[in-house]
Amino acid sequence: MGKTAKEMTVVKGVDLERYMGRWYEIASIPSRFQPRDGANTRATYTLRSDGTVHVLNETWSGGRRGSIEGNAYRADPASDEAKLKVKFYVPPFFPIFPVVGDYWVLYLDDDYQYALIGQPSRTYLWILCRQTHMDEEVYNMLVEKAKEEGYDVQKLHKTPQADPPPEESSAPEDKKGIWWIKSLLGK
Repeated sequence: MGKTAKEMTVVKGVDLERYMGRWYEIASIPSRFQPRDGANTRATYTLRSDGTVHVLNETWSGGRRGSIEGNAYRADPASDEAKLKVKFYVPPFFPIFPVVGDYWVLYLDDDYQYALIGQPSRTYLWILCRQTHMDEEVYNMLVEKAKEEGYDVQKLHKTPQADPPPEESSAPEDKKGIWWIKSLLGK
């Protein structure tokens, strides 16, 4: 990208309480470390009493459930822009040092049913939905919005989602969780 991309438009005034709960990944620009057979990827957000958010990211790959937990907080508590920082401790099962990533809400519908999430480098992008599937019309609108924000939408990869979604206990735990970490570190 030779020319400087315009500043991304970020949603203002998100009601964090309404945003909490489970979101299914409909599509993403995956990290090169993400398992190619990753499916049923989802995020569950829980608001804590101190205003921070507990984050649980899960994906199923090779019959195993991989997960990582973290903590999200407003990048600037004085701003009403939906720019969050997400801090994960790595390795997830032995917290040594934190890895912090950006989580910018680029689009959110009025009913908090679907969202477009990005970050300032435009390397990663997520299309999230409260359901395991999304209407094509809505999907195309979000892809168009991502394109307007300077994303290379050709890199978007649809995430397979089972309906109904798998239970947490339905697969053995993948203890490595290494790809999450490599993605966050960008290595």
